[in-house]
Amino acid sequence: MVNVNKKCFFAGIAIAAFSGTTVAAQDDWRTNYTLFGTPGIIDMPSAVAPADGELSSTLAMFADNWRTTFTFQVLPRLTGSFRYSQLDTYDRSFDFQYQILTENGSRPAVAIGLRDFLGTGIYSSEYIVATKTLSPNVRLSGGLGWGRLGSLNGFTNPLGVVDERFETRSSFDIGKGGTARLDQFFRGDAAFFGGLEWRINEDWTAVAEYSSDAYERETTLSGFNRRSPLNFGLKWQPNDVYQLGAYYVYGTDIGVSATIIIDPKSSNFPSGLEGAPMPVGVRAEGIAAAASWDTPQAQTSGVGTLGQVMATDGFRLLGAEVVGNTMRVQYENTSYRTEAQGLGRVARMLSHVAPINVDTFVLEPTQRGIALSAVTLSRSDLEELENTPNAAALSYDRAIFGDAAGPAPAIGWDDPTPAFLWGISPYMEVALFDGDQPARADLGIEASFQYEIQPNLVLAGAYRQRIVGNRDEIGAISASTLPAVRRDGLRYGAESGGGIENLTLAWYGRPAPNLYSRVSVGYLERMFGGVSAELLWKPVDSPLALGAEVNYVAQRDFDLGFGFQDYDIMTGHVSAYYDFNNGFQAQLDVGRYLAGDYGATFQLDREFDNGWKVGAYFTLTDVPFDDFGEGSFDKGIVVEIPTDWVLGRPTRDTTATRLSSLERDGGARLRVDGRLYEIVHDGHQGNMGDQWGRYWR
Repeated sequence: MVNVNKKCFFAGIAIAAFSGTTVAAQDDWRTNYTLFGTPGIIDMPSAVAPADGELSSTLAMFADNWRTTFTFQVLPRLTGSFRYSQLDTYDRSFDFQYQILTENGSRPAVAIGLRDFLGTGIYSSEYIVATKTLSPNVRLSGGLGWGRLGSLNGFTNPLGVVDERFETRSSFDIGKGGTARLDQFFRGDAAFFGGLEWRINEDWTAVAEYSSDAYERETTLSGFNRRSPLNFGLKWQPNDVYQLGAYYVYGTDIGVSATIIIDPKSSNFPSGLEGAPMPVGVRAEGIAAAASWDTPQAQTSGVGTLGQVMATDGFRLLGAEVVGNTMRVQYENTSYRTEAQGLGRVARMLSHVAPINVDTFVLEPTQRGIALSAVTLSRSDLEELENTPNAAALSYDRAIFGDAAGPAPAIGWDDPTPAFLWGISPYMEVALFDGDQPARADLGIEASFQYEIQPNLVLAGAYRQRIVGNRDEIGAISASTLPAVRRDGLRYGAESGGGIENLTLAWYGRPAPNLYSRVSVGYLERMFGGVSAELLWKPVDSPLALGAEVNYVAQRDFDLGFGFQDYDIMTGHVSAYYDFNNGFQAQLDVGRYLAGDYGATFQLDREFDNGWKVGAYFTLTDVPFDDFGEGSFDKGIVVEIPTDWVLGRPTRDTTATRLSSLERDGGARLRVDGRLYEIVHDGHQGNMGDQWGRYWR
């Protein structure tokens, strides 16, 4: 129980937070990130919500506590965090915070949060917190916490008035993680916490707080000496990219934090470094175009000219034809992030090269040799709308989207691009969350090649050789009742120092309208080789897609040579995809996994117009949590970074990072490259509509 003075002291803070002051919320206040890497004061949370879509990565430490946290503003009011901590052990945890009310007039912002609700429970706590801007430079927060946030000067849970079961919380017991302990949420003693932010100037902010976390585990196991509930700190943030903090915490220790902040909706190169597109060629101005392509020789010559023009701007012409007053062009966008931007650039090229009598352009963007869609544009609309206000929206309204199944255009182009491409580049591979060491890394050389037999039939492979690193220093591999399909992944290439990463022959096709196909054979990934076949049904104008994949694979030898082990399996899934047309895409896969278990994987991604993608997934199968082991079930976060966002020059390359709580055998799926949905959906109406703002760029 708390003493009266402390209760009254904090009650004053809470009342002030809910008081009738009418200072407007300061929209220009930058979010303060805590030692937990979440919005708040120092160790305590606040009700502040970062900017929608904001990403942050925080490294913080004090005493023997180290925390690395990845935080994403999933929605304008929903904040999600994944944390990896070093205490007396290594620990992974997930947080959620939802802002129930925004600050408005005399009303404070109010948020409810769950900390470590899907981890081992070391930081397990729940809270409700209010934040109020008292003056242009002062912001106050006060809240009520349970679990660890109710462990100092706690009192009987006020929710006991609703149900007396809220007054009791089960004893603290670190589990294997991965399961939400619903019987603990908002149960047991509650305690007050609060804090103050004082913005000294635009760059510096002083912070102070009263913490309700008793740090009982750290005091018992690591000798942490907690003398005071008061923490003080100073934060420096000279720009929107990083934040540094220094603190005096719990009356004994100095703490520091560093946060990198990324706004995926913006870029250091908002207009890009790509060259300006061609202006629209207006026929009435006497452009230098052929009068007609009414003979085979004229069409062949015209296609040759078009192919050369398109190649100068990063496009590969596959074929074209003129029928009546309609010109149909099939091409591959090899440079620009979005098919919408590529579409606009190609259309402007056609306005210069197409015969004067052509009134309609039918553009068919392709990837992996398969046509994705057929977009019909009026040449007159191009001439009319180029410099018109709201030109992008008007152009989209007048475009007609259709399926591109069927024969290729009559006249092909002899593309001078070499069919065989190869390269040598450095690589760095990081392995996270090993039980004995939080991170291992290799640095080496990768040699890769690609041989295009046909645009839709490609042989490709990669070989890696480690130069330095410690990924071969394999830690303990925990026992399991399941086949070792993932848990010994660090053993691959560990002793040999390298080997064949992949070597595949992939064939893509369009068997019928709205249908796409893929067959891949070879060493499909580092751990498995075999045959993979996939079929996708995806109408151009539908947000829904359905797919099926079947694989027969065998486990590869650890030396990454040409041999196989004696484990083989038939695996496969049926899949449903849904594009909500607001940047969110959902995917559900149901089927058999590599260890022979049956179940389903659900993934939700948020993709921004510039190519950034952040998603989360989880898999539940018929493997019991105890047999699965630590983590209880497979789950994680996927971040995809577009290379052009970093470099500013046009490229379709991306770098993907998977943050998994722990890689084990249950729910393991084959990692085959080039699955159809990722190839197809960018060229369909929903995704192009989201990105149509780039049409005139």
